[in-house]
Formats: sequence, structure tokens, C-alpha cells
Amino acid sequence: MKKASVILDRDYQIGRIDPRIYGSFIEHLGRAVYGGIYEPGHPQADALGFRKDVLEMVRRIGVPIVRYPGGNFVSGFNWEDSVGPREKRPKRLDLAWFTTETNEVGLHEFYEWAKQAGSEVMYAINLGTRGPEQARDIVEYANHKGGSKFSDMRIANGRKDPFGIKLWCLGNEMDGPWQMGQKTAYEYGRIANEAAKMMKWVDESIETVACGSSGSEIETFGDWELTMLDQCYDNIDYVSLHRYYGNPTNDTPGFLARTMDMDDFIRTVVSICDAVKGKKHSKKTVNLSFDEWNVWYHSNEQDEELKKSQRWGQALPLLEDVYNFEDALLVGSMLITLLRNADRVKVACMAQLVNVIAPIMTRNGGGCWAQTIFYPYMHASKYGRGTSLKALVKTPVYDCADYEGVPLIDATATLADDGSVTVFCVNRDMKEDFELDVDLRTFGEMKLAEHILLHHDDVKAVNTEEHPDNVVPTAGPGGTVDAGRAQVKIPALSWNVIRFEKA
Repeated sequence: MKKASVILDRDYQIGRIDPRIYGSFIEHLGRAVYGGIYEPGHPQADALGFRKDVLEMVRRIGVPIVRYPGGNFVSGFNWEDSVGPREKRPKRLDLAWFTTETNEVGLHEFYEWAKQAGSEVMYAINLGTRGPEQARDIVEYANHKGGSKFSDMRIANGRKDPFGIKLWCLGNEMDGPWQMGQKTAYEYGRIANEAAKMMKWVDESIETVACGSSGSEIETFGDWELTMLDQCYDNIDYVSLHRYYGNPTNDTPGFLARTMDMDDFIRTVVSICDAVKGKKHSKKTVNLSFDEWNVWYHSNEQDEELKKSQRWGQALPLLEDVYNFEDALLVGSMLITLLRNADRVKVACMAQLVNVIAPIMTRNGGGCWAQTIFYPYMHASKYGRGTSLKALVKTPVYDCADYEGVPLIDATATLADDGSVTVFCVNRDMKEDFELDVDLRTFGEMKLAEHILLHHDDVKAVNTEEHPDNVVPTAGPGGTVDAGRAQVKIPALSWNVIRFEKA
């Protein structure tokens, strides 16, 4: 059995964990809304048409905030289409996904769903085909008490009290040629600055997220952030990051190493934000919103065929990746990476929440089940609250095609407000178990309260409606604690949640 160690100290802290790093994302795309969270006539539908079984699954995760309504969709979206009497709402061609949007579910309905789910709304505005004026108008509609054109429109539409939406995305992936209204960094920086300025004049309590590069592989990455931030630094609060990973070559060790890239991506954007801060002699720190992250590659061929054969259809089954066990391991490491950067990553959204590259799947008229990636997401959201600790991990490493020195044990830890400590750990070793030594001496007398394990002998194992419990958490082998040192067995290829409480 191989050996690794984690040294923890209650004073070695990365920073306070913002609960919003466990956010998610629902776009008007595929069956995320229609057939996902909303399905009137379903046996589990409530009076508003929302599926109660889906709501219960979302509550199990504990999703604090949900980004809405896009995504690529938002760059051609007119927010006015989604409010008012449903029978008067227009159907629109969605050029992002080549489908037809009915606008049956809009701002009012989604806000009510989020409230039932225990989530806040992170609202994205259209800075592709629209601009600062429409951005100002939607903030007035959503957040102003009354006595103005758009706030009175909200009241007339049945909502007397303001929605009070506090977090706003200034467009989506505006550097991408796939985006409606693609802009240069300078163009986007100017429009984002004016939009944020006007939005905050309407409601000074809101926070805004500016679009960073849509990926670190984009040719303009780095220069985009520098140029954009130079224009809007004073009026924005966060820069967005988006990252997806896949394993099309069936290289499990290389796939599980991809969080090395994610960590580099975060550190680079932090450096650029701070460089602009220095250039402007500013006292303000701009943090990060990693508001799209996940595994995404399984459904690519199917999606291309659907877009050709059912162009302009409604609620097509797009981006319905079926996740396997190795995907869950990578998602676990991505969550560990977010926690390791909790001092600067204050918002993050697993993209997406239901059906569309999602931890939760449904069948129209049928069941609802958890995919493999549901479990690390739920565990981190439930136990990864409080303070992120700087874990000093000593572990053997391996090399693969794209990365050198990949830790076989990927681990971090959190300190909860009640004094409990949770270690999150992925064993990337394909064959061997580890004995993990955890140094807890500065936390006083502790006991091993629980070891949660996610493991399957087949890295391609999946959950289905017929077999929803094929890949599920079990009790781990645990270990011992003596004189402030824990010895815990970590099985090969596994996600582990190791919880310590005051003895």
C-alpha cells in the first residue's frame, strides 16, 4: 500500500468559503427548463408546473445560487419577452441552439422555482444584441420598489415586491465567434462598463460579473482580460471563467490530471486582475466567478445530428451527457481545486443542473435520478462550508501526455464553524490503495466521525433510470486517530470525504 500525508493547521487558512461556489446554471437550452425543472401534467408537477421530484434533488445538493437564463442563449434574448401574460409572450427563434423558445417560463416563474429550491438567482443580461439601456431596464424591473415605468410593469404583472436579485452577469462569452454580437475586448469592456455603471445607479447594492475569456485555449486569452478590465475595472466585481473537460481518447490518467490546467487558469486570471489593480492604483480587489465548469463531451455527435434533423424544434434533448464513474472523480478534483482557490473564487456554477450536462436527469413523463457527478457535488456543498484550509499534501506523482508531476492523491480540507474538519480526497491511482496520514494536532482532540467513499471497479459505470444506484456513495474503510494523527485507507480510484469531529 502506498503512503501519502496531509498536514493541516487551524491557522493555515486560505480564506472564507463563499457558499456561492456551489452554485449551478439553468439555461434555456435543451430540456433544462422544459422537461427538466418544468413539466406541467407530470405526475410530480406542482400547481405551477414544476417537478417536485427535481426540486427535491436540487434541495439535496443545497444549491445556493443558479445562473439564468444563459449561456449562449442570453446573447439574443429580450427579457421583455419572458414577462407578462403567458398567452401574449412571443415565440422566438433561438440562434444559439437553433431551436424555438416559447417563453412559457420566464423571470417570474423561474424566481418562484428558485425560491422553492432554496436558491438565489444570478441573472445574465444580453450584451450581445442589446446594450446598457436594456441592462438598466431589467434591473429597474427586477429590483426597484415602484413608481417608475419598469417597476410598475412588474407590479402590473403580479409581483408587488421587488425580486431583489443581487448578482448580475454582464453578457456571456463575448469573445467567442459562436456568440451573437461577438465583440473585441475593447468593445466589450466599454459596453460592460457603461452597463454596470447604469445598473448600479439603479440599485447600488448589486454586484456584477464581467466576461473573461471563454477558455484559456482561446487565442486572445490574457490580452482579452487585460484590455477588458482596463475599461471596466472600477464598475465590476468579478471576472468569469468557463472550463469543460473531456476524455475522447479514453486516457483515464490524463483525463484525471486536467485539474492541473484548471488551477493554472485560475492563477493566471488572478494575476491579470491584480496587474490591472496595480496599474490603476486601486484599493479594490476583483475576484473570480467560475460560472461554467463541468465534464462535457459525451453528447457531441448526437447534438450535431439533432441540430440538423430537428432544427427549430422545441426542448430538444441537447447536451445530455451520460456521466460515468471517472467523470465523477474529475468533478471531485474540480471541486477540490475551487476550494483551494477559495480566497479568490467566490462564485462558481456547475453547468448545468438538470438534463443538460447535468448531475440530475429526468425522463419526460417519467423518473428522475442522480448521475455519478451528483455525489461529489452534493458532498462538497454539504460539508465544504466554513473556512478553506491550506493542506500540505505529500504524495507520489505521475506524468502523462500533457502534464508532469500530477499528484496521485489530490486533497484539500475545510474547517467548519462548529470546529469539525473535512478532508476531500481523490485517489488517482488506477490500481493501488493509499494509507493517508492526516496531521490534526492543532485542532485539539478529534475523532473520525465518517468516511464517505465513491468507488466502482468499472470507470465507465453509469447510473440510469432503471439502475439509479449503480454508482453511489458507501461507507469507506475509515481508519484510526491517535495523538492528533489520523491513518485512513484511501482505495484506488476513489472520491473520499473524511469527516473529523471534536472527541
